[in-house]
Amino acid sequence: MSKTVNIGSASQFQVLLQSSKIVVADFHADWCGPCKQIAPVYEQLSSQLSRPNKITFAKVNTDQQKEVAQKYHVTALPTFIIFKNKEIVESIKGADPRKLQATVKKLSAEAESDGANGFGESSSGDSSWTATALPKGYSDVTDQVDVRGLDLLNADGKCGTARTLFESSRPTSLETGKGKAKVFSNVAESKDWVESDTDEQLMLYIPFMASLKVHSLHLTSLVSKDDEGAPLRPKTLRIFSNRAHVLGFDEAEDLPATQTIILSPQNWDEKTGTAKVELRFVKFQNVTSLVVFVVDGEGSGEKVRLDRLRVVGETGEKRDPGKLEKVGEHDH
Repeated sequence: MSKTVNIGSASQFQVLLQSSKIVVADFHADWCGPCKQIAPVYEQLSSQLSRPNKITFAKVNTDQQKEVAQKYHVTALPTFIIFKNKEIVESIKGADPRKLQATVKKLSAEAESDGANGFGESSSGDSSWTATALPKGYSDVTDQVDVRGLDLLNADGKCGTARTLFESSRPTSLETGKGKAKVFSNVAESKDWVESDTDEQLMLYIPFMASLKVHSLHLTSLVSKDDEGAPLRPKTLRIFSNRAHVLGFDEAEDLPATQTIILSPQNWDEKTGTAKVELRFVKFQNVTSLVVFVVDGEGSGEKVRLDRLRVVGETGEKRDPGKLEKVGEHDH
């Protein structure tokens, strides 16, 4: 989920620069139209790439934090300034989503290669954790998920949210043991997985920022086999494409699915807790959204669990969010 920091003072910003190796600062204003239009892209990057003390995304309202804006000579909105070890390494003026994405991801990858935690069992060249090798000719396109439009029904509020499923970090249960959250100073962290609430069904709506060709979904479910009351791995999935919004459970039962999949124990890799769900590729061309309906779990139980979901395929045409225009100092 997003870890974006809203800057409330100049001193807070200076502390942040000292505590985080990379800081991606978004200088914006409430009245700025292009700022609002590029905000989903920035929020997506924050959700995917934020790392404690390593990569931090910070929003600076220039009307409220004039001292910070003046110090860094911000004269156009939006302006994105990227700091590394307290020094400015890149400045992007105007709403340029492609340049912002490319620059931030490059620096993020460099930061990860410097040494700390690894992100998974395999890598496709970016910083996102993947549990298994990608099929030849396809890439991880999870970064095209529009996290602001995600919807998840029947989720237990004590666990993670829909955004948790698309975090690029390695699931904590791979380090601590299946079914367990990290513990620091005898205090458990928030569970970085999703569980169903009243029964074993989940309904997940996934909108995309581009039209995709979807080859497969990688589902990670790190359940504990030692705990009799532990949540289950998903078994039956009904997948719907190009829906405008999430489906109700009764509605999803009645509508014909684009594809129905029944997972068996053999589909799951026991080391990573991940199943590769291959889709009928011809049915998943020009996909702008998916609805994943988890109908039931594997075994007898009342809950199902999902830790991560990766989307594998090809990126097609970008969805047009409206014309983005640079705001210069004469328009401010």
